[in-house]
Amino acid sequence: SMAAAGAAEVAQALSRPLSCLQEPDCGRAARLRALEAIRAEVQERPLSGAVVQEVFGAQLVRPLARCLAGDAAERCRELALQLLCHGLSHGDRPGEALPVLLPALAQRLCPPQGFEPSEELRLGLVQLLSLLLRRCGASVAPYLTDVIRVLQATLLDHYAEVRRESCRCAVACAQAMPEHFHMQSESLIKPLMQTISHQHYRVRVDVIQATGAVIQFGNGKSVDDVLSHLAQRLFDEIPKVRHAVTTVIGEWLLHLRDRYSYFHKLIPLLLGSFTDEIPENTKLAWTYWEKIGLQWEKENEDDLKDKMDFSVSPSHYPKGVTRPGLGCRELVSRNLSKILPGLCHDITDWVESTRIKASQLLYTLLLHAEDHITQHMELLLRTLYQACLDEESDVVKNCVKAAELIGTFVSPKVSLRLITSAFGKTPKPSCIMVLTAVIRGSPKEILQPHLTDLGNTLSQAGVCQRSEEVFYMEQLLCCVQALIDVCQEDCKEISLQLMKVLVTIMAIPCSQHLKEKVEETMSSLAEVQQLDSFLYLYKEHIIQLMEWVSVSCDCWTCYSPEILQLDVIATHSGPVIGEALNNFILILKTCLQPNKDPQMRLKLFTVLSQLLQKASETVNSQGLFPSYLETVIKDILAPNLQWHAGRTAAAIRTTAVSCLWALIHCEMLSPKEILKVKDGLMPQIIATMDEDSKIARLMACRIVGVFLKVCGRQFDEDKFTNTYTEVLKRLDDASCDVRLAAAHTLTNWFKCLKDSDVKSAMESHIEFLYQELLIHLDDPDQNIQNAVLEVLKEGSVLYPELLMREIEGVVHKHRMPVYCNQLLHHIQSAKGSA
Repeated sequence: SMAAAGAAEVAQALSRPLSCLQEPDCGRAARLRALEAIRAEVQERPLSGAVVQEVFGAQLVRPLARCLAGDAAERCRELALQLLCHGLSHGDRPGEALPVLLPALAQRLCPPQGFEPSEELRLGLVQLLSLLLRRCGASVAPYLTDVIRVLQATLLDHYAEVRRESCRCAVACAQAMPEHFHMQSESLIKPLMQTISHQHYRVRVDVIQATGAVIQFGNGKSVDDVLSHLAQRLFDEIPKVRHAVTTVIGEWLLHLRDRYSYFHKLIPLLLGSFTDEIPENTKLAWTYWEKIGLQWEKENEDDLKDKMDFSVSPSHYPKGVTRPGLGCRELVSRNLSKILPGLCHDITDWVESTRIKASQLLYTLLLHAEDHITQHMELLLRTLYQACLDEESDVVKNCVKAAELIGTFVSPKVSLRLITSAFGKTPKPSCIMVLTAVIRGSPKEILQPHLTDLGNTLSQAGVCQRSEEVFYMEQLLCCVQALIDVCQEDCKEISLQLMKVLVTIMAIPCSQHLKEKVEETMSSLAEVQQLDSFLYLYKEHIIQLMEWVSVSCDCWTCYSPEILQLDVIATHSGPVIGEALNNFILILKTCLQPNKDPQMRLKLFTVLSQLLQKASETVNSQGLFPSYLETVIKDILAPNLQWHAGRTAAAIRTTAVSCLWALIHCEMLSPKEILKVKDGLMPQIIATMDEDSKIARLMACRIVGVFLKVCGRQFDEDKFTNTYTEVLKRLDDASCDVRLAAAHTLTNWFKCLKDSDVKSAMESHIEFLYQELLIHLDDPDQNIQNAVLEVLKEGSVLYPELLMREIEGVVHKHRMPVYCNQLLHHIQSAKGSA
């Protein structure tokens, strides 16, 4: 034949170089020349496949293989490799070379005996192996052990390109002889996993693809050995690596022989890619998932018959989310009990990225499981309570989204019972967060029958007064806001309970920003009930709120939260407090008895004092306060003006005096009322002028001034004497304000005495007072000098001669002769006009 003739011709041309190669003492240069000559004959002439096959099979394979395996010169090994690749690519029957070549490759690449030192050559040798596998297919099967041994070594080669080629070679091997390969595929798993986290991302991509093929065509049981490694690669920062994982998992879910046994392990990995930040990767995962769902539907058609006919979309579904197909939903629902425990463990893992990934996956799984979530509620809630406290905000965000799906798909009968029973065992802020999310995810009409229970639960002291930490209170506020947002006008039936919660939050000593938010929430509660402002909510509920807050008022201490709540109800309700005076005054009367905790009394007096500063806009908005004045003064103020030792007692007296002054100042205590109460109060007010507190002394001076104005003309000698001696001491007060008030009060004292029957009996006292006042004319403060001058002018009417004598006695040595002269002038002109 022509091929035989052509081959004979080439063989003749090759005989010299071949015999040269076979000589034992042939030197390096000679070997090189021989190989070059062979190349010229074989590679550079256009020979047919049959001729190449003849020449190679008969003459070249053995000497070249020998050269490849043992020649000391790298260039010679390189040429031999090139020639072999040429022969295998162009020859007709490459399989005939296997018995010679595979042992040679193993010898060169497998430790312990062989190690090819040149990286490029090692790469070439593995490429040669890939070529053999591609060209010879199943006929490599008898040498599979050698191939596996080579790959076990080269997969861990120091040169990255050798590792990459070894991965491609493993794929070729798996595809070449699947029925033999699966007997030995497991031997490649260990080296593949040892190189899956290689620093070069291209190596990682190739390893993942190789793992896919090795398991697809090999032993499916190896899935268990590689899953954790593949899961790790979903966190790889290189998108192409994650893309490779998604492809492998997607292919396995479609084509792996044992895929049904591995669904529960593979599904989480594929769904984990739904949240990849690269849209292409997300799209890939969704495309695979849709195919997998449809394929599963086809394979389980009979099983699904009923479901396909009755598959109605739920009436309430998350906005903007596409509902996954039936097959996808079924796949998740049927595998959920196997997936959830591991996932819930991952959500509380110590590695942040694991927690974030797991929380994203939880949302995706619940979206698929729909009402199948119900049977897993206990585990789910336990996990969410813990995960919602995560310091990583992404974890919390994903868990809240997942909890909203509980609201969407699970009957509130089940979910609310479980969540509110968790409140019983000290509610964490995260329990409230989960409840809020469930409410937000629920349809309004489904929540409606449960509103009363929810309102009662939230307003229990054990829930809304459990903690004063701001974070807890913020969550409670979000929960109330969620109820209002979802249930709208239905909240009318729990308006009182929600007000209790809001008052409680407002009453904790916390940041201003929270108080503003509470007010916004109150306003929205008013709005859904068509009320103009939250004041109308107080109008509606203030009596019940007062009763609620005062249940235990007889045993309050300064630490009772009810005091702060009462403060909110009384001060935040503006004019509405004027409609609840009966309750309010009763609480004050009970709690302001002198035998009660002093700190608590101080707090309550402070509230009362604030309200009285603006009485017409608060307690007296309805004009009803005067009818309670007697109680306020006799039962509340008077007992607390009594002197007791201690700083708190002093502070209480100060606040009580401020309250009394506020009543007088806003003229709620009319002259008629003052006449009724003056005898009980006067001794205490006079005693108060000697308090440590400047405010108390100031108020007391002012009050005595008013009492004199109103009823001083009826005073007897003792009262006049008592009053002026105490007020006079105040002219030596450290505070200018007090000295000024004392001067004004003495002016009133003189005015009263002018028309009094006891004027003559008081002459010696008046003389003493003239002397004292003249000394005070030189007060360091000009305002007070002027005020004392006015007092003396007012007093001069009583005994002008007496005063003139006193002035003349001091005018020469007085520091303020100008004032003395003004006074004399005033007296004389008064006389003249008389």
